[in-house]
Amino acid sequence: MDEQSRLVPILREGVNIVRMLFFKKLRDDFEGRYGHRAPDYAPKLAGAVLNEFFGTVNPEEGFLRFARENQAVIRDELAHLAVRHENLRIPLTDALRVQFLCDSHEGVEGDEAVLTRARDLGVLITERDVPLPRTFLTLVRRLGSAAGVLVPPTIREETGEA
Repeated sequence: MDEQSRLVPILREGVNIVRMLFFKKLRDDFEGRYGHRAPDYAPKLAGAVLNEFFGTVNPEEGFLRFARENQAVIRDELAHLAVRHENLRIPLTDALRVQFLCDSHEGVEGDEAVLTRARDLGVLITERDVPLPRTFLTLVRRLGSAAGVLVPPTIREETGEA
């Protein structure tokens, strides 16, 4: 297995961490703004917005139905992402680009429409360079550690010393 093939799953894990952090931020925001709704509304809406943003579909009927019934709210939330979650623009830009590159490397047709839509929503930072793998993983590690979802590696783990 070549180095790039080993790197793709690690980069995908980084994308998934960004997705998880994005979900948590959306859920917390929605709980504050939609707290008067059913208790599961905020997490379902967060999942629907996240899936729509990243161009993924949850095939479970309950989630598909929720997305259909709340299409207008989802569109509105997407339209305001860049303003309400400006602090996530850099990690979201990098995660979308890394996702696209991983898809391309694995022969999965990368969905440029996802990148175009993120740009049109004002989330994708077009003047930002495509991240190098190490740069992206460092960003993910820093964000994940700050959010308490990753334990920062110790000096020994980073250097490989015993």
